[in-house]
Amino acid sequence: MKCALNHLNVHGKAVLMRVDFNVPLEESGCVRDDSRIRLSLPSIQYILGQGGRLILISHLGRPKGEKNPKLTLKPIATHLSTLLDQPVQFSPTAIGKEVHKRCDALQNGQVLLLENIRFYIGEERPDRDPTLVKKIAILGSVYVNDAFATAHRVHTSTALLPQEFPNCNGMGFLMEREVAFFSRHLQMPQRPFCAIIGGSKVSTKIRALKALIQAIDALFIGGGMAFTFAKCQGISIGDSLLERDHLCLAQTLLDACKSRAIPVYLPQDFVIAKGDLSPPLEHRLIEASRGIPKGWQGVDIGPHTINNWGAHLEKAKAVFWNGPMGIFELPPFAKGTHRLAALLSTCDCTSVVGGGDSIAAIKEKGMQERFTHLSSGGGASLEYIAFGRLPAIDALSDREG
Repeated sequence: MKCALNHLNVHGKAVLMRVDFNVPLEESGCVRDDSRIRLSLPSIQYILGQGGRLILISHLGRPKGEKNPKLTLKPIATHLSTLLDQPVQFSPTAIGKEVHKRCDALQNGQVLLLENIRFYIGEERPDRDPTLVKKIAILGSVYVNDAFATAHRVHTSTALLPQEFPNCNGMGFLMEREVAFFSRHLQMPQRPFCAIIGGSKVSTKIRALKALIQAIDALFIGGGMAFTFAKCQGISIGDSLLERDHLCLAQTLLDACKSRAIPVYLPQDFVIAKGDLSPPLEHRLIEASRGIPKGWQGVDIGPHTINNWGAHLEKAKAVFWNGPMGIFELPPFAKGTHRLAALLSTCDCTSVVGGGDSIAAIKEKGMQERFTHLSSGGGASLEYIAFGRLPAIDALSDREG
């Protein structure tokens, strides 16, 4: 069992805590949705209340190792100040002399947010800068990870940094709650156990999907990734999203499911749109068996698919859903995701959702109370179910006694 935050001595200590403040921002820089920030408030408030000096580490977006003013965490420091009702200091750098001075000046009960850790190439690519971990570690004497959504990443601040604090590291309350839920409910789930996987790309999930089929009884595939699987079955997909380099992997997954007698349900109808999706949007419904004509692309699943899936999902005792069913950002193509959310909200089963877009669809319709668990991490929850472990959790020390 990994050490939890309330078993760490943080009084008078400089505590480095990895959080997930990767939240959407308005053009003005204001936070549009602070759900992820609020999830870490209990851990933040606990450390401050215990007299710790808190140094927060987070990423925002994908700056790819380069400083990007549009992805600065400064507006988040301002927003967090409001939520905590106390000043949150901000450091425009995460390493170097200037941040050392700011950390040294912190008093017990004060908090400092470091600049976007992904501005440094060594965060996502530790091999490119193996010195980064030492430069961050020197800022604190205790490490806490409360960023479940990034726990599947082998990054410096998640998987390497805790190793610099042997027996002085642990899980924040959010991380602890997520791990406890998945361990209790989905490591040995009630049967039948169904997985619904959406999102845009097969490539980001294929490793976990190959492992996941060892645990599930049925697989439902929607979203952009469905077109790569449809292509494997000889269905014309027009100009829809296709990962040509992963056709063989997709076919291998289908073959593996067949050999294990695990049914795979692909969409039976699609909403398709013409051109580059610029207004005015021309779209219509088409049966998948007819194929998608050239010049058109699939943008959502259709109502026939939802009805068919519903007949199978109503028998499930546990369901895990990760990823939207269409181009969720455009309202005309969010209906499939909304319909799926409504369907699952009425199922008599353990219903678990992981992933920001899926959860956003649920919250838009006010259905969050009808689900067993809404996880803060999409990819992390998928990989934890598939493998029963995550790199960032493995890196933490086991609790003594």
